[in-house]
Amino acid sequence: MLSVFGYARMLASQNIVIILCGNKKDLDADREVTFLEASRFAQENELMFLETSALTGENVEEAFVQCARKILNKIESGELDPERMGSGIQYGDAALRQLRSPRRAQAESVQDCGC
Repeated sequence: MLSVFGYARMLASQNIVIILCGNKKDLDADREVTFLEASRFAQENELMFLETSALTGENVEEAFVQCARKILNKIESGELDPERMGSGIQYGDAALRQLRSPRRAQAESVQDCGC
């Protein structure tokens, strides 16, 4: 039987980035799931995991940063291709497309310089 995350990967993309956010980290006394249990669950399901608190702001921005960093790493490694339809990601502004591959841009600039 597939988990919710298995369905997400099946319907979206094998390379989908999913982050599990444990919320209300500031209410430690009312905790129903231990950090270890949640961390183990995330690891077993190949999820990123962070505990957050909207009240204090702890790890809220970090959740987005880590998710974005993982997506960028997948782009740089070639696992994700924003140019491929159905990859689940795309470049926004056309100017950003020039930034898509520092290695490609560097190779192009070497060719242009005539060295």
